[in-house]
Amino acid sequence: MNATKHLRFWLIGGALFVAALWLLRDMLLPFVAGVAIAYFLDPLVERLQKPLRSRALATLVTLAVVSLVAIGLVLAIAPMIAEQAQSLATKAPQQIARLYQRFQPLLDPVRERLGMAPGSAGATVEGAAGIAGDALKFIGTFLGGALSQGFAVLNMLALVFLTPVIAFYLMRDWPRLIAIVDGLLPRNQAPAIRQIARDSNRAVGGYVRGQAIVCLSLAVFYSVALMIVGLDFGLIIGLIIGVIAFIPFIGSWVGAILAIGMALAQFPPDWIKVGIVLAIFALGQFLEGNVLTPKLVGDRVGVHAVWLMFALLAGGALFGFVGLLLSVPVAAVLGVVVRFFVARYRESAYYRGEQDTPPPA
Repeated sequence: MNATKHLRFWLIGGALFVAALWLLRDMLLPFVAGVAIAYFLDPLVERLQKPLRSRALATLVTLAVVSLVAIGLVLAIAPMIAEQAQSLATKAPQQIARLYQRFQPLLDPVRERLGMAPGSAGATVEGAAGIAGDALKFIGTFLGGALSQGFAVLNMLALVFLTPVIAFYLMRDWPRLIAIVDGLLPRNQAPAIRQIARDSNRAVGGYVRGQAIVCLSLAVFYSVALMIVGLDFGLIIGLIIGVIAFIPFIGSWVGAILAIGMALAQFPPDWIKVGIVLAIFALGQFLEGNVLTPKLVGDRVGVHAVWLMFALLAGGALFGFVGLLLSVPVAAVLGVVVRFFVARYRESAYYRGEQDTPPPA
């Protein structure tokens, strides 16, 4: 089989695989979550396997400990989240109206230049409350659509009950599955594919595990710090900042808008607390950019931040929440594949400008 047929075979196989994923996207979440959990926890199972002398027992112990820790965290913070979410639903319009009123003196000159009549205080409050109500209604509609499509009741039940089972079997049989896949590789291409797989594993594993620790650290830091300073909804804001920290730049901007906007609505004329919130956010950004991300993540993905954002948006548009989960690993693997073929291209006669056959005498 020549190179053209090889390329055609892999392109057709890849296209069929992507088409199958797209057709089955509504049922993939438990399997993707199970694969992610198994991949994330496999190093821990490897460490426990030797002292426990059983991979199945090491897998069971790992899942049990992680499940207990997760359940404990949920039980510890769920009441506070529910209380702050309920308070947010009732206080958000007033907070937005208060923030709007504080900045109205700065907005009135702009309105005059644009020929717009400045509104009264009552109209401002009602308008801001209406905007907040519309925003909350939009969020509710969005969540309702997500629940009716990607997160239907059946999918939620499958996520809760099937994901641990899938993760257990994958973690238990991980070496066997790797051996099966390796045995199916075309023999003449196996060394190159293994090298791509090793590079992809280093990129994806290092990024996913490192970024998860970064997101968790930021969520804890911002939640605790904002609650200590007395910011309303500090726990929810801190958790949101931690969750979206994996999105380059966008996560930082959203976090800044939420934290600083709430501080400006709540604390003035106590500008010292506003300054404390600004200092907390600045310290968090410094820790993320200069300590956490360089030490835990580094440049493991090897993909530019713009392409990461494109991958996140494209994955979400094509596959929904599952696409968001898969977008960064897929972008990392594609980056490894592209670098591999670029290296082969630089070694080829096409790049060097050499002729494959000597010119006739």
